[in-house]
Amino acid sequence: MLDAVVVGAGPNGLTAAVELARRGFSVAVFEARDTVGGGARTEELTLPGFRHDPCSAAHPLGINSPAFRALPLERYGLEWLHPELPMAHPFPDGGAAVLARSVAETAASFGPRDAGTYRRLVSPFLPKWDTLARDFMSLPMTALPRDPVTLARFGLVGLPPASLLLHRFRDERARTLFAGLVAHVMAPLSGIGTGAVGLVFALAAHARGWPVARGGSQAISDALAAYLKDLGGAIHTDYEVKRLDDLPPARSYVFDTSPTALARIAGLGNYYQDYRYGPGVFKIDYALDGPVPWTAPEARRAGTVQIGADSAEIGTALRAASRQGRAPDRPFMITVQPGVVDPSRAPEGKQVFWAYAHVPSGWTGDLTDVMERQLERFAPGFRDRVLARATAGPAELAARNANYVGGDIGTGAVSGLQILLRPKLSLFPYGTPHPAVFICSSATPPGPGVHGMSGHNAAKAVWRRLRQP
Repeated sequence: MLDAVVVGAGPNGLTAAVELARRGFSVAVFEARDTVGGGARTEELTLPGFRHDPCSAAHPLGINSPAFRALPLERYGLEWLHPELPMAHPFPDGGAAVLARSVAETAASFGPRDAGTYRRLVSPFLPKWDTLARDFMSLPMTALPRDPVTLARFGLVGLPPASLLLHRFRDERARTLFAGLVAHVMAPLSGIGTGAVGLVFALAAHARGWPVARGGSQAISDALAAYLKDLGGAIHTDYEVKRLDDLPPARSYVFDTSPTALARIAGLGNYYQDYRYGPGVFKIDYALDGPVPWTAPEARRAGTVQIGADSAEIGTALRAASRQGRAPDRPFMITVQPGVVDPSRAPEGKQVFWAYAHVPSGWTGDLTDVMERQLERFAPGFRDRVLARATAGPAELAARNANYVGGDIGTGAVSGLQILLRPKLSLFPYGTPHPAVFICSSATPPGPGVHGMSGHNAAKAVWRRLRQP
């Protein structure tokens, strides 16, 4: 009998399996797709030689993850590549605010009226970032805080809605960039705890940057899988699990799936019936005949580029997708251009480009024209560079990855109490009513992102149970 069976070979499932195997437990992973990866894959979606990331592409939480930093992933081929600027936010007038590794450079891009405000916002936390990140990403009760005072101070700043935090800034450049940081989790700016989201992304950039993985996000998953195999773990692909009886006997079962799928497979009935899924996304992967023609020079040097004219436009787009049930007319977009630092992703002189916008859950329309008109505001002539495009709306994304219910790439709404207490209002979110069944997906704290911490935290709960007499 195995000690643990993990269902789902995304970053969290693989991390959970690695953590258990490192402690001497026998582990096997079962994945429905033909390759490992989940939200961290790389595929040729458009033309031969153009290697795209179907979901996650830039990894500020990955390089800052306490779980990943404790594993020898570089030994298995993972190499982080850092663009000159982690992120830029261009404006229609040709200017830009930036999120640089340097706090001073970032503050200077906001202008003199907000430079000091920004420095005062991040400076108390940056020297203690490693401890804060571990404490924040280990909540709730997987470990006692190492620095409860700093964590409490962070909570006082971050728990109020981001819309209140934006009032600290006097000019629109700082407000817009920070609103865009919050929008990465598709939460309205008025939601509780959204200030913390923006702060985490900013601090992560200053601490270690927003890198891409050389060759694509698949390198992260492949490194985890190779390490697991060296530890004696087994991985079975093309193996869809519909019920627990489909799996070999084990002392524990760990699910890197949506709560809905877990309840169906494990026979938990309506246990997760109150769990809420968030808005979907409309995603486009481009093969380009050269770099994106950004008007703002800063955007040409950045790995990630946020698109939204101002904080009001961003807020309107978020409300449309999450509350009004319609696609925004001028969507907020997150874009990634790996080619600024990794030429291996496309043939010489060409580029891959990654972009998505928020849409309502399950939306069935085509946002291509709307997104490209929005891009043309900041990069005139963009359409002339397009060689091919691969589009995916909520239905296509959910078909590729069953965790993306309704196109929700975060596997659950990041709003209300669910921003911290997910998938249930519990201090022990990784357990279920079945004593041998656990959940480790992005539906558990600390939530979305390729960081493995949900798997790491769930593994703690599993090995504590396995060590009981």
